[in-house]
Amino acid sequence: QELLVESGGGLVQAGGSLRLSCEDSGSIVNVNTMAWYRQAPGAQREWVAIITADGDTKYIDSVKGRFTISRDTAKNSVYLKMSNLKPEDTADYYCNPTSYGSDTYSPVWSYWGQGTQVTVSS
Repeated sequence: QELLVESGGGLVQAGGSLRLSCEDSGSIVNVNTMAWYRQAPGAQREWVAIITADGDTKYIDSVKGRFTISRDTAKNSVYLKMSNLKPEDTADYYCNPTSYGSDTYSPVWSYWGQGTQVTVSS
């Protein structure tokens, strides 16, 4: 099966920055809407940033102005640039091809990569 590998997480102080990478073993990144998801301890997984096949982007309100999602077609990769990080951003971050329906974005694949952990200290 096609594999997405997330990397770039780490431990950072509040106000710091990280750039997450999602590298595709295939080409799904370049032909599909992609999303970054996160799951905080004890919380449900939620999407935080979307980039469509046409390059349009969308963010949940809590990360607007702080996170930027982008795509590099040459590298079959999706990135999430994160700035002004807050403790509430602490979570495991994943990428997945994503669909829209019933007024919600949903992951297409039922399986997930290993994710990358982001921990923000106050």
